[in-house]
Amino acid sequence: MKSRAAALRLEVKTIQPIAHEERHGRGLDLFTVWFGSNIMLLTIVTGALGVTVFHLPFLGAVAALTAGNLVGAVFMALHAAQGPLLGVPQMVQTRGQFGSHGALLVVGLVIVMYVGFFASNLVLGGEALATVAPRFDAVEGIVLMAVLSAVVAILGYDLIHAYARVMTFVSGVVLALDFAWIALVHGLPVGFWTTGTSSAAGLLGTASVGALWQIAYAPYVSDYTRYMPAATGVRPAFWATYWGCSLGSVLPMVLGAVVGVCVKGDDVIGGLAALSGRLGPVVLVVFSVAMVATNAMNLYCGALSTLTFGQTLTPRWSPRAAARAVVSTVLLAAAVALAVWGRNSFLVNYTSFILLLLYVLVPWTAVNLVDFYLVRRGRYDVDSFLQADGGIYGRVNRAAVGSYLLGILVQIPFMSTPLFTGLIAHRLHDADISWIVGLLVTAPVYYWLAA
Repeated sequence: MKSRAAALRLEVKTIQPIAHEERHGRGLDLFTVWFGSNIMLLTIVTGALGVTVFHLPFLGAVAALTAGNLVGAVFMALHAAQGPLLGVPQMVQTRGQFGSHGALLVVGLVIVMYVGFFASNLVLGGEALATVAPRFDAVEGIVLMAVLSAVVAILGYDLIHAYARVMTFVSGVVLALDFAWIALVHGLPVGFWTTGTSSAAGLLGTASVGALWQIAYAPYVSDYTRYMPAATGVRPAFWATYWGCSLGSVLPMVLGAVVGVCVKGDDVIGGLAALSGRLGPVVLVVFSVAMVATNAMNLYCGALSTLTFGQTLTPRWSPRAAARAVVSTVLLAAAVALAVWGRNSFLVNYTSFILLLLYVLVPWTAVNLVDFYLVRRGRYDVDSFLQADGGIYGRVNRAAVGSYLLGILVQIPFMSTPLFTGLIAHRLHDADISWIVGLLVTAPVYYWLAA
């Protein structure tokens, strides 16, 4: 009863440091918050990209998705120790690398990311609800999903963790049942194992999608560990986060690859419902309900990042729950408008969106992790994060900003997107290895400039 009351209690703090006496939770919470929030429709659709967009055979797509997730999760999970140690949201902590004003560039980009992922989830949730309950049209489903997500995000941290714990078990069981149904009851079509063509471009593109799925979570991580006791430890925080997000992502992505091979066209949600037979309505409802947790995380992180942006410009402001509610409502309206406007060309827009994210998030995570683990070794002056002049970190850290921009520029020749293909990517038969280049250049350059 106490835990239920705590989950339903309104979180008062936003971007303020969390005092040690307010810390609570255990390492298992880091596993469930990432496992439970990843088993959802958007993860399934992302897994289907390996066979629908990159045209790989099933086993090739699964191998590339798994490899990409396992590699990308390393960088994502390394951020997990920052929350318990520093007690502030990820974008507030970023001021320690970029300076108070230098961090605004990254903060602004991640706000766009949160709204984009929120809108993507709303499109899929709206379609799923319309499939299960035809009296709902897609727009009504989008609005319903948005409102439910906003309630969870406004109540805050503890409810998000509690919701994800429940969905870890519910979504996990339904996912296992759906695999069994498709394989044993519906059956796999003739040619399932041979459909598709392996190519270097397809394998690298699919692996990049898996890696980005994990790296895109890097700006989220400390937001959901900052209430953890400081004694949580680096290794326990890393491994709980790593396996929670890796397993929670790979398993539904494999289901997405199954659906992508079995159905024609790009209607992954309709294909999932058809393959699941009588289990279909349960699958769609549970995975839609699961998206409320993920959408709440997007909205919650987006609100914290927006408040961080605003507090940088008005340093005396200390936003609380009311400010989070107002900002959440504004971001909610933007995401709903984006979802309604882009729902008819969702798959093309989503693929382009996640590729663009890759190019701007990779150099940020490289700078952040090198600074935390190699340059400052976890020692930061938290009070300086909220000072008008940036405290000991100043307004702009030229080494960090310069390394970050360099990390974006060096990726350009290796980019392969529907809008632009770089010269080197073209010679590699459109294989996109830009994120690897971005990491390999940004990390040592920043270490050399900052050490």
